[in-house]
Amino acid sequence: MSQTTPHLLLVEDDPEIRRLLGDFLTREGCVLETAADSAEMDRVLERLTPDLILLDLMLPGEGGLSICRRLRAKKGIPIIMVTAKNEGVDRIVGLELGADDYISKPFDPRELLARVRAVLRRARPTAPPQGQRRFAFDSFIIDLDAHCLYDKAGKNVALTSAEFDLLACFVQRPRRVLSREQLLDLIHGRTLDPFDRAVDMLVSRLRKKLGAPQLISTIRNSGYIFTAAVVLAT
Repeated sequence: MSQTTPHLLLVEDDPEIRRLLGDFLTREGCVLETAADSAEMDRVLERLTPDLILLDLMLPGEGGLSICRRLRAKKGIPIIMVTAKNEGVDRIVGLELGADDYISKPFDPRELLARVRAVLRRARPTAPPQGQRRFAFDSFIIDLDAHCLYDKAGKNVALTSAEFDLLACFVQRPRRVLSREQLLDLIHGRTLDPFDRAVDMLVSRLRKKLGAPQLISTIRNSGYIFTAAVVLAT
């Protein structure tokens, strides 16, 4: 896909929402494909790979959570979940399954566009590398410019864009207590909602993928601290 024109896939069963968002996002310079359910989504994905998927949770047939789980197991496409106000539990589960962000209905299309752009920036950095930035911690090496994490065997550890950005925040600020508000602002560029558990979900996912939960310690009523020693990697 183009590195300048975002190609999006909207999976939404409401035809009016598809039409309204389609008109708005097209006016804003996006190329939009739409699907009313998982079957249509799969047909679209057979012929193209979008830069990002906007995924409604309440769909006929296969639901959004199942789709999110399936996409995360097979593809690395960023996902923004679209939820209703009363779907808080499903939103949390979706974040645990690997969604990169969420937005609740009803929403301002401009907010949706801002979130799309933020996720795409994380998934597809546009700034040129400013020299090699590789760091070693525990049994891992993280390459901030290549956007890769390697284990001791040199195998790439699969992370979502949000997971990688959170780990990068920790690696660049080791042994410092970082509040949830600081972390969310660093990785999402937005303030924390009072009941937002996005950071907690990302930390939980990172701990599982690193296989070393002790690397990220919870500081009660304060946030998190990355406990590993971090050194420059050659």
